[in-house]
Amino acid sequence: MTEQSPGPAERRAPRNEHGFPGPQDQPEPRPLTTDAAEELPSDVVEVAARSQWQIFRRKFFRHKLAMGSLIFLLLVVVAAFNAERIAPYAFDEINVTRANTPPTFADLHFFGTDQLGRDYFSRVLFGTQTSLRVAGVVALVSTLIGTLVGAVAGYYRGWIDSILMRITDLVIIVPAIAVLLLAAAFFGQGDPLRIAIILALLLWTSLARIVRGVFLSLREKEYVQAARAAGAGDLRIMFRHMLPNTIGPIVVNMTLVLAAAIIIEATLSFLGIGVNPPTPALGVLINDGRSSMQTLWWLTIMPGIALVLIALSINFVGDGLRDALDPTQQER
Repeated sequence: MTEQSPGPAERRAPRNEHGFPGPQDQPEPRPLTTDAAEELPSDVVEVAARSQWQIFRRKFFRHKLAMGSLIFLLLVVVAAFNAERIAPYAFDEINVTRANTPPTFADLHFFGTDQLGRDYFSRVLFGTQTSLRVAGVVALVSTLIGTLVGAVAGYYRGWIDSILMRITDLVIIVPAIAVLLLAAAFFGQGDPLRIAIILALLLWTSLARIVRGVFLSLREKEYVQAARAAGAGDLRIMFRHMLPNTIGPIVVNMTLVLAAAIIIEATLSFLGIGVNPPTPALGVLINDGRSSMQTLWWLTIMPGIALVLIALSINFVGDGLRDALDPTQQER
């Protein structure tokens, strides 16, 4: 009698005591080869391979208007803070033989000269430096104050929140011009640093409200509750666990304050209660050319154009940062 070969059922591996196939019957996981990765959607592979910083950078670089504004703004900042090397003339150098010269490439008078023959391109460079210094101090100090007030109010809530928000409301309704007039009467006027500190004490309120709202929502998150249960102190929870999640709104608001500070400083200097001559500032330069606007138009137009372009560039950069830092914003 011939011996029959075992059938398919007999060749199967024995099952375990529960009746399930043994380990040898389980299919081995297939490694993710290049061909298998190509079968996945491209956006899934790209997102999985990119970090948060790479996602932010990719979104921001795709914002062409923000990138162009950032490049222009960097060039302006470098030129302004190197005005001593770049400017063809000193900001107070007088040459009456070239007085009232319109914008020309001759003798490097790109923005023309004023009634005393002072080169206005050089004066705009030095004035931009002063305005950027004031705006930078305002943005930094107001961001620190607004972040601290908003974080404390949003984290502790209760009577602390009520007191801090009433103080915020009080600062909002205080007119900046009246405060600057009083400060000029008591402390003197014309010092850029003093003007920057006063403006910073008036422009932190919007950020405080934003940070407070974010902290009110974050304090109920699971990771905050876990940190509190683990014994972390209030300061550690606030500034180590919660504050990093508010970086996006803080950075965007800082750019808005920076642009607003440049405009406000120029306005105050134009009205005569900001930076005073001989310190160059964009508002001072516009005010100097106001009396001769009909004939020497470049004395107001050139610093005015510089002021508008700088403010617009900062706002466009802020828009790009807002879109890049927003996790709900879809890439285009």
